Amino acid sequence: QVQLVESGGGLAQPGGSLRLSCAASRGTFSYYAMGWFRQGPGKEREFVAGNEWIRNTTYYADSVKGRFTISRDNAKNTLYLQMESLKPEDTALYYCAKGRDQYVSIYTTNYHYWGQGTQVTVSS
Repeated sequence: QVQLVESGGGLAQPGGSLRLSCAASRGTFSYYAMGWFRQGPGKEREFVAGNEWIRNTTYYADSVKGRFTISRDNAKNTLYLQMESLKPEDTALYYCAKGRDQYVSIYTTNYHYWGQGTQVTVSS
């Protein structure tokens, strides 16, 4: 069973940057889609970014397009989310997730392994 562990969250100022990592243990996420989701206070969990292994294609929510970059290192079993130009509305608990298949989906039900989340707070 895959275990996913996120790290890299913290406090950032508006306009700042953070890099999140998601390490997979006891398994691999090669061949599967991987995604980043976030859940802000009082909000539902929402799709942020996804990566398809087979074509290395990336997808982003409109709210983060041009500011966030998802990438993966299959040799290290690690997924990354580089976040630039952070805004207060990016404040949330960020989760990485492994897809049920190779295709990126914006729906949480299409992912069957989740990390515990890492908190990102953007505030001056």
